Amino acid sequence: MKVHRFVLLAVLVSIVAGCAPDTGLDKPSAIIMISIDTLRSDRLPIYGYDKVDTPAIDALRADGILYERAYTHYPLTLPAHVSLFTGELPPDHGVRDNLGYTVDPDAPTLAGMLGETGWATGGFVSAFVLRGESGVSMGFDIWDDELPRRLDAALGESQRAGIETTRRAIAWLETQAASTDPFFLFVHLYEPHTPYTPPKPFDRYEHPYDGEIATADAAVGVLLDRLRELDRYDDALIVLLSDHGEGLGDHGEQEHGILLYREALQVPLVVKLPGGARAGDRVDEPSQLIDVLPTVLEMVSLPEPFPLDGTSLLALGGDRDPGERDLYAETFYPRLHLGWSDLASIIRGRHHLIDGPAPELYDLIDDPAETRDLVSSDRRTFATLREAVSGYDRTLASPSAVDEEAKARLAALGYLSGGAVAEGPLPDPKSQLHLLDDLGAANRAFGEQDWARATELFAGLVEASPQMSEAWNRLAVSYQRQGRIDDADAAFRQALETSGGSPTIALDAARFFLQQGRVDDAVQHAELALQTMPEGAHTVLAQIALSEGDLATAETEADAALEVADDSLQAWVTKAQIERTRGDLDTAWKHAERASELYTASGMETPPPGFHFVRGDILARRGNTGDAGREFLLEIEHYPLDPPAYTGLSLLYAVEGRGAEAVAVLRQMVGQIPQPRGYVAAVETLSILGDTTSARALLDHALSRFPDSATLQSLQEQIGG
Repeated sequence: MKVHRFVLLAVLVSIVAGCAPDTGLDKPSAIIMISIDTLRSDRLPIYGYDKVDTPAIDALRADGILYERAYTHYPLTLPAHVSLFTGELPPDHGVRDNLGYTVDPDAPTLAGMLGETGWATGGFVSAFVLRGESGVSMGFDIWDDELPRRLDAALGESQRAGIETTRRAIAWLETQAASTDPFFLFVHLYEPHTPYTPPKPFDRYEHPYDGEIATADAAVGVLLDRLRELDRYDDALIVLLSDHGEGLGDHGEQEHGILLYREALQVPLVVKLPGGARAGDRVDEPSQLIDVLPTVLEMVSLPEPFPLDGTSLLALGGDRDPGERDLYAETFYPRLHLGWSDLASIIRGRHHLIDGPAPELYDLIDDPAETRDLVSSDRRTFATLREAVSGYDRTLASPSAVDEEAKARLAALGYLSGGAVAEGPLPDPKSQLHLLDDLGAANRAFGEQDWARATELFAGLVEASPQMSEAWNRLAVSYQRQGRIDDADAAFRQALETSGGSPTIALDAARFFLQQGRVDDAVQHAELALQTMPEGAHTVLAQIALSEGDLATAETEADAALEVADDSLQAWVTKAQIERTRGDLDTAWKHAERASELYTASGMETPPPGFHFVRGDILARRGNTGDAGREFLLEIEHYPLDPPAYTGLSLLYAVEGRGAEAVAVLRQMVGQIPQPRGYVAAVETLSILGDTTSARALLDHALSRFPDSATLQSLQEQIGG
């Protein structure tokens, strides 16, 4: 990775700003960058597609330069945008996935360089993967990533409608337009990313992907129309692009991240210059996302912070054209998530090499669909490009190894990889694509909470592809939700081993260990995620402290989570639990209501653990037994393996004089949780109810089943035998 010296940038700018090349163009007083996520260039009319209407993008293209062959460096949102903002290739900036990696805090960024010279900077994004805590927001005065997070769904479903993001961006834009100071506005739209659910009237298209494109275009139109109304359009530099494309089944991949064919790498790129300079021009020389930063720096007469790999887009096709050059791309998604080989690619002129266990070579001019592999017939080009791609550093730091302390923790916990992700020889992703249908079916079963079916499918997947860490993780959770504790324990260990210590998996494992009362294990696994997923890690640590009765630490950890994200639903639930334990029911209810607001806004089908329980407990303590009972039943419905709602409901029934129903609830709990923790909860509840005879009898039965349980033995000492 390059050594950064961002702290010296302001001094450098003041000394050498005059050395920046003079473009002969008007300098912009505003820079607008619009990123439309997952947008294939060949699905736009400006690139020849005729099955969708995009009037806003068409109009912008008429006023600007169209780059006909622009490419990304990574088919994932966060790594691609980090390249866009830093001008660095992924091997240099080191961000190789949407989760688990953060931007080097010393890295010069476009927003930071502009901000150092007096530009106001605002970023407005539509997806959780561009959350500010990843570091992608560095240098921005404002980074609006406030959006509902779907904790019960795939990561890509945590998104905000593009039109809502645009409205927020316009509010900031209007403030800046009233000033004479220059400003940089970045707007990210998540349409047409999956799921493809275009609203009316854009649902009229045959393919919903096209409908999502039209939806994004409408948001672009609203933004640019307002810019025109504010009389800031003409003197603005406007860049419209995408971070990556979409497979749409062309080579067996429906979405993106796994393969590196043209449909995933080629993106739209339009640059509108101030005063309409070069309006209508076309550039057919290959360009890339890391060319955007040097272009902007040139337009505003700022020097490069260090020699950049990209070149100004304004040079392409002109006297300063750098000539034939290599455009690099990579993906470690298949290795990090599926246990398959990573891939890299080089585009040089008309040729595209995809390097992996089964390398491929294509002629993008004669065969843009990449259907005729030339590896055998053009050995010279193949050898030349393969040598070129070998010059890029493809050493992968695992998500945990980014944090050396977490790496050491992994080793101390006995994970043999010590932070290393799946090592070769690994299968070529193309040879494993047949497993994606089973993976999709398994994920659907998981989402529907069909734990038996999910277990069957995920078990088959890890048998076929033993390095598939995400399948191991979901298999572990499926075992956990069925009460198969030993199987869940083994599967979590395998998931962490194969992933090299994924922070996401570490947090799932921490929650599992907490549920089992293994507090030390829970703490150690939660700490693995502190650097890269601080919100989740602090929330789990708060729950652990709460379980131990350490309310001060629990509050400190919950507040730390809310410092990272003040809309953390689970953190607010935990805050409510803390205040309920303290006896401050008014504050507890206020926190519970805040959690309820966030849950309603999130669109989640399943609330987080404890959400309904804490509401029920507060209501019960306030004497509202009817509503309390309903909340307890909802918690049991969603989390049948968690004892607190059962014990709360049983005590509630006892207070109401419904003794038989109170005992029936405890029987239901022991049937659902036939483990020491289930028996402990039932015995303790019977003791509270004063039925010591039944409590002792149940404890004796539990000890006959689990004679080595230290928890049960301790309980026997407390209540006597």
